[in-house]
Amino acid sequence: MRAIEGVSLDNVTAAYGGAQADLYTLMFGELLHVGGMAASLDLADRAGIGAGMRGVDLCCGLGSAMRLLVRLRGVGAMAGVDVTPRNVERGQQRCREQGLEGQARLVLADATDTGLPSAEADFVWGEDAWCYVADKARLVAEAVRLVHPGGVIAFTDWVEGPEQLGDADAERFLRMMSFASIEDVGGYRRLLTECDAEVLVAEDTGRMASYFDLYINMLEMQLTFDALATVGYRPELLGAVMDNLRFICGLAHAGQIGQARFLARRR
Repeated sequence: MRAIEGVSLDNVTAAYGGAQADLYTLMFGELLHVGGMAASLDLADRAGIGAGMRGVDLCCGLGSAMRLLVRLRGVGAMAGVDVTPRNVERGQQRCREQGLEGQARLVLADATDTGLPSAEADFVWGEDAWCYVADKARLVAEAVRLVHPGGVIAFTDWVEGPEQLGDADAERFLRMMSFASIEDVGGYRRLLTECDAEVLVAEDTGRMASYFDLYINMLEMQLTFDALATVGYRPELLGAVMDNLRFICGLAHAGQIGQARFLARRR
């Protein structure tokens, strides 16, 4: 696992409580992860998530994936946990507006200590967000605690790839993204195993590089003015954003970072 000092939950809530979140929404859509709806449905199908099940989404953002699972996979009830007040407020409002308040609710809490009851969920869910949690061991332990024996932990996350990051690139990448730490595939496998979860899948999705090519093309070719608005119409800031995106894209093409999927079952 890679880690740096000086990045805390305050950095994460600041990022997702302001203009940076608006830019991410413009790039990724409401589902703030690489691969969008197709990736969510693929993960749900691989995990066997279906009608009437009860789930918990750790680091749920606006709760968009919860609403997708309720609508398109018939999930009976979802609780989403997020540490950013704006996400929880906006997510709850969207649940109300869409008539899903009885099936999807958001909780303002630390994902490593949710306060939710033990062993009641059929599955725990996460998409490209556990990278924001510094203590991955506590996070994985909480995910396993929440599901009943036989329950599934299904998530994707940004990981260090098979080609190791150099120290300077790692420092720049982690600080830019407000990641206090980043795991690799083997690290998550170990953490799940240590929590007595059977690891079923732990693999790179192969999506990261091509999707960052897409995001850069969208911002350069179609959404430039929209992106400029998110940074207060300051071209120099947008230029810095684009430089950072190209940097991330280069790391992905070099195999130094990626998106990985994980499926595990509590014993």
